[in-house]
Amino acid sequence: MQIQSVPFGQLADGHDVALFTITNSRGNSIRLTNYGAILMDVNIADASGNVANVNLSFDSLQPYVDRHPHFGSTIGRFANRIALAQFTIDGKTYQVTKNHGRHHLHGGDVGFDHLLWQAETFNDGDVAGVRFTLVSPDGMEGYPGTLTTVAEYSFNESDELAMIFTATTDAPTHVNLCNHSYWNLGGAGSGDVLDTILTIEADQVLDVDADLIPTGKINDVAGTGLDFRTPTPIGKNIQQYEATKGFDHCFVVRGTAGELRKAARAEDPTSGRVMEVWTTQPAMQLYTGNHLPANERSGGYGRHDAFCLETQHHPDAPNQPTFPSTLLKPGETLMQKTVHRFSNR
Repeated sequence: MQIQSVPFGQLADGHDVALFTITNSRGNSIRLTNYGAILMDVNIADASGNVANVNLSFDSLQPYVDRHPHFGSTIGRFANRIALAQFTIDGKTYQVTKNHGRHHLHGGDVGFDHLLWQAETFNDGDVAGVRFTLVSPDGMEGYPGTLTTVAEYSFNESDELAMIFTATTDAPTHVNLCNHSYWNLGGAGSGDVLDTILTIEADQVLDVDADLIPTGKINDVAGTGLDFRTPTPIGKNIQQYEATKGFDHCFVVRGTAGELRKAARAEDPTSGRVMEVWTTQPAMQLYTGNHLPANERSGGYGRHDAFCLETQHHPDAPNQPTFPSTLLKPGETLMQKTVHRFSNR
């Protein structure tokens, strides 16, 4: 395994940003930056040996500094939505940033993907990676407690991309960390992903209102267009969800949360590239790039040019007592792991 670090530009405040490239003996590689702890390129060979980047990304720093669709981002403090941007802990109500209409989305105006993380590389022979660390002060975006987060991204000789998120706090707070990569297994820019064959290990999906806020009800996928329990092209039933312009749904991953288990498998029928997603997280959001604007802000990528499989806790968990808790207390350590296993048929 080889790991390289080179300059990736400078922020307005004068801080330098780094770009990390990790390459295995197969010639496959990933690129990362400590700005936002962002996963950039994931370069994987197809069945013919042709290597292409399968993760939507930018080639320079500025588009990441500007508002973008969270390409490859480490999302925090709270991924997905919090209803009315508020929650209560021990009888005290906290108002976090309203940045999505009346609600809170992906950590607020300055989420973790718009902050500079400390970075430390490691190389253990058949696996190499970068360990990013961020300290979020008490009150940032309205959240209580000083939160210390470590996002470790690694790549190995078996073409496995692992993400391990840990966090500790000095006061009770809510935390929901995830990676927001946009995948196109045919290669970024190769067209839409509607022919991608997707399998999701989930029997249930969260019921939501018009603002995509969970109602607290959990629905069975059987008999609906959200049934991906057997291999199904992404585009087969997508037109049933015109209200959201495609899929934007949170699935309850089958099995025991906290245990690493398979959540999804995606295969591009043309290139033969396959990606399996394994996670300890209880849920996973399928998002099909419904609002990619096909302009400079999205690198030219448009609607359905990629799909996201965001492993995470349930959205609005702070306000839904029947959902797995996202409350983190002093003395506890949050730990979640997701692994993407790449291959070709």
